[in-house]
Amino acid sequence: MRRTLAVLIALAAPLSAQTDPNDLSARVEIIRTAYGVPHIRADDLRAFGYGLAWVQLEDYGPMVALGLLRERGQLARVFGHDSIDSDFLARAMLGVVRSRYLELDQPTRDVYEGFARGVNRYVSLHAQEFPAGFPSDFTGYDVVLRDVSPPPFAAARRFLARLQERGSRPTANPGEERGDPDLNEGSNAWALAPRRTVSGHAILLRNPHLAWDAGYYEAHAIVPGVLDFYGDFRIGGPFTVIGGFNRALGWATTNNSSPQSAIYALDVVPGAVDQVLLDGAAVPLVRGAISVEYRNGPGFSSETREFWSSPIGPVIHRDGGKVYVLRSAGDAEIRGGEQFLRMMRAQSFAQWREAMRMQARATSNFTYADAAGNIFYVWNATLPDFPHPVLGDTSAIAVARSEQVWTRLVPWDSLPQLLNPKDGYLHNENDPPHYTNLRQPMDPGRLPANVPPPTLSLRSQLALTLLTGAKKKLRLEDVVRLKHSYRMLLADRVKPDLLAALDSAGPDSTLREAGAVLRRWDNTASPESRGGVLFETWWRRYVQGGRDTPRFAIAWSPEDPIGTPRGLADKSRALSALRAAAVDVQRHYGALDVAWGELHRVRFPGKDYPVGGCGGELGCFRVLQYREEPDGKLA
Repeated sequence: MRRTLAVLIALAAPLSAQTDPNDLSARVEIIRTAYGVPHIRADDLRAFGYGLAWVQLEDYGPMVALGLLRERGQLARVFGHDSIDSDFLARAMLGVVRSRYLELDQPTRDVYEGFARGVNRYVSLHAQEFPAGFPSDFTGYDVVLRDVSPPPFAAARRFLARLQERGSRPTANPGEERGDPDLNEGSNAWALAPRRTVSGHAILLRNPHLAWDAGYYEAHAIVPGVLDFYGDFRIGGPFTVIGGFNRALGWATTNNSSPQSAIYALDVVPGAVDQVLLDGAAVPLVRGAISVEYRNGPGFSSETREFWSSPIGPVIHRDGGKVYVLRSAGDAEIRGGEQFLRMMRAQSFAQWREAMRMQARATSNFTYADAAGNIFYVWNATLPDFPHPVLGDTSAIAVARSEQVWTRLVPWDSLPQLLNPKDGYLHNENDPPHYTNLRQPMDPGRLPANVPPPTLSLRSQLALTLLTGAKKKLRLEDVVRLKHSYRMLLADRVKPDLLAALDSAGPDSTLREAGAVLRRWDNTASPESRGGVLFETWWRRYVQGGRDTPRFAIAWSPEDPIGTPRGLADKSRALSALRAAAVDVQRHYGALDVAWGELHRVRFPGKDYPVGGCGGELGCFRVLQYREEPDGKLA
């Protein structure tokens, strides 16, 4: 990434070519800050797409173009047969895009086509950076595919694996495959109304907490009179904008989850070939075939695979007189980029909300604020209006009639949402929507079916504690300070019980020394704090029995949503775990009070710094995940 300040970059065209009206490089200029962030000023949206592609390739090289090659289903043509599987699915999706491309509005197509031309120009001028024979003829079709979600065939694979385990039994207990989310990962978003800020303007916090290589791309785009937007794009395309702002409004996203597909089992027609029974009639399955070329030494070979579809969705399996079909809410949805461009260009809450009503973005909580003083939250989802229980992706629902199959989405205006709430704040840390504002909790009975039940993680509880503290009005500097809180809420909830158990335990030098460290510790994961490493090591041992083993004396309760869980369910087990943890910490780090930042590091080539923050399960708002390095440090 370039580090020059205010450098104008002419985009790879000789001076004589810049008089060509078809030369997009003549219609865009880029200024990079000292940190390399590009500010793209373009004459029109097509030139903006060109410039965004160029700077992404400058910074990430072949990653961008290889992504487009994958989307158009030509990896195997460059890299050989080992890459062929993804090409078949990509070719199927490319067919959908080509058939529907003209449904996108012209501004959106302009951006896609400009981005493709930027990639082509870069590849042509930097052929040495790419494998031999790498194409430079990408089109808007290929770029659209970056914003199209394929059918959830991973769910189909899980279903087939489970079906095999059950000996082809087509149904199972509802939800039996669902796993718990990883509480140590997560994003945070806050919105503060003008009455909660010293400036009298709304404040929006976007706090994604993902790895440096998670694929975000920070950029500022200006097309005079058309677009002025600063945000995080995704590497490899011009849209899928996760968050950002223009001069009128902004939004942040946090991940959520919703059931968006179902697997149906249809009976085959006795004695017939490739027909199923639906509504008392024989309905034919439709066969398709896709051929993919792959590199074979100095030449090419091809492979053809067939696929089948039904009126409900693609066929994923046939067995025992049944045909299994996957029906997904995102099938054939190509308007994700168009929705984001409309959101980026919106100048009022009404315009932004109208863009959201397209429901082309399948998931995510959206937290919003604008210059007019509005703050807003929506638990966004393309949520099917299921006429049956949601069984999950390892169970199938037997159907014989069309009314047994979901056919419509829950309208966007019926999704959980909150506008300008009491107390003037909104928050989300990946939890369900019910406690987005404590004074206006959402009634589960009035929300659509299949919205997850109420819960509030320790990370969310800490966020609410920070937001609803004694200070009624916050400055921007206050919000920045609060978001960097090192407080570990789990310690506040369970350390008193642990210390009480230590006080009542018999003489034990190991426990006595461990207790002294924990008493001195300030219950934070700040780099200089001493005791957090021992506490986390103890907690990992204490919970080794899994989630079915009671952990807390008082479990989380909606009657006390920000005061529970608390206490220890098993103090004897807690003491045994602390004794073992103390031995571990002493052996590995040479001292029970090793500083958090001595072990937890942030590292880049040539850089190695102490860092504060912890996993969400420990109750940190400043949520960070670590992995063990060869030298035993966590980075």
